Amino acid sequence: MRTVYIHGERDVRVTEVPDPELLSGPEATGRDAVVRVVAACVCGSDLWGYRGVRATDEPHGIGHEFVGVVEEVGGAVQTIKVGDFVIAPFYICDGTCVNCRNGWTVHCLNGGFWGRPIDGEGPSDAAQSDRVRVPLADGTLFAVPGGQPSDDLIPGLLTLSDVMGTGHHAALSAGVREGSTVAVVGDGAVGLCAVIAAKRLGATRIVAMSRHADRQELARTFGATDIVAERGDEGIAKLKEMFDGVGPDIVLECVGTKESMDQALRSARPGGQVGFVGVPAGGPELPVGTMFGTNVGVRGGVATVRDYIEELLPEVLDGTIKPGLVFTAEMPLSEAAAAYAAMDERRAVKVLLRP
Repeated sequence: MRTVYIHGERDVRVTEVPDPELLSGPEATGRDAVVRVVAACVCGSDLWGYRGVRATDEPHGIGHEFVGVVEEVGGAVQTIKVGDFVIAPFYICDGTCVNCRNGWTVHCLNGGFWGRPIDGEGPSDAAQSDRVRVPLADGTLFAVPGGQPSDDLIPGLLTLSDVMGTGHHAALSAGVREGSTVAVVGDGAVGLCAVIAAKRLGATRIVAMSRHADRQELARTFGATDIVAERGDEGIAKLKEMFDGVGPDIVLECVGTKESMDQALRSARPGGQVGFVGVPAGGPELPVGTMFGTNVGVRGGVATVRDYIEELLPEVLDGTIKPGLVFTAEMPLSEAAAAYAAMDERRAVKVLLRP
């Protein structure tokens, strides 16, 4: 089968590797499954390695978002069955440990991340592949009722593996509710999904901070009421001017750099809240002096998206929300290098890969 390997800065290659198999022998727990990938994608966080911000010590498989059809299951798998159409979150979890039971499956004591070995469960495959072996299948995979959906729903379902749930996590962490005023820092797929999340949670005014006309248009489609193109001090001043001279109730930080966190912290009104989900890169910091002086709170982190699928799925299936629109390009898996380049050069918001 084929899988995408990253070899170094701006060097991704489609590579032939053996097909995945269920674990066998004395190490096998029977809790794994093999899934045929129907769609995967490139994530903004994948670009940190692609751009060399994070070093690639040796070539390895890449990708952590996919949907697909279950082809095989281990003997101990109970809730997932052959033929199920499943959503795989960007991490692996058993669904039974104390953190999973508390609603924080991303911190599963027995789980991990795609492309890395899972203690006691063997290796896991990276998601930008033809097929993936899924450890801890019952806890990790979410079966979509009714089997494989129509093709037009695939992009929206794929967002539930990461970006829609991550935008939702930002909004929940910040406490968005009926009547909130919200600014979103970042116009990538996560930031755009944060606009969707803020709207569905009741925000009455949502400002998308974006300098790109195509992304501004998407943000408005998703529910943004205002656009601010300015950055830095100028952008902060503009936001404060829009909200009684003090700024919005809530700012959602969806980038992960020092500059984006600074923008978010200095934009929220005194006593406001920042929800952050940008994967840290480029040295983001929390200036305690600024937070002390403004009473601005900060909450967020890695999104526990597996826990949000059940809530968000019905609204994707019935078209109430359409996060699949963040996929502004689609390419075959064989053109993965072109997909990375398109996102790196901001010619696409997010690229969907079809095997």
